[in-house]
Amino acid sequence: MSPDELRGSLIRNFLTVPREHFVREPLYESSMARVSDGTVARKLGCGVDTLPPGKTGCPYHFHHAQEEMFVILEGRGTLRVAGRMLPIEAGDVIHIPPGPEYPHQILNTSDADLKFLSISSQERPEVCEYPDSDKTGVFFGKGKRPPLIQRESLDYWDGEP
Repeated sequence: MSPDELRGSLIRNFLTVPREHFVREPLYESSMARVSDGTVARKLGCGVDTLPPGKTGCPYHFHHAQEEMFVILEGRGTLRVAGRMLPIEAGDVIHIPPGPEYPHQILNTSDADLKFLSISSQERPEVCEYPDSDKTGVFFGKGKRPPLIQRESLDYWDGEP
């Protein structure tokens, strides 16, 4: 493997990785760079997220398998976690273990962009629960199939003879 190929499989500069913009009005908007994609990373994933003022990137949720860490690079905001609202700012490192004790969501409650690293273990399949909307999501490996999302009210025997 040449030095350039080796570098390409191991190293990404988060300042130059292409960003994906996501909007779902009125609350959700983010710009994300998937830093780990295309590398040899197997168990850790990393992205750089930027939330504009007044926005969040995802619903309040918790994971059953994945552990997450968020490193606040720029700005201020609020970590909604375990039913509480905690202020966060540049330099903070947030640790979120899997399990129902720590449902979480990062909100930009400031008047400037909030930029952070999102680092997670990449266990698949993964099950996430969304306490605000009583949904459960099952996430399969990349490219396998889209996530399965359902409400808690669906009975185990639904559709069975």
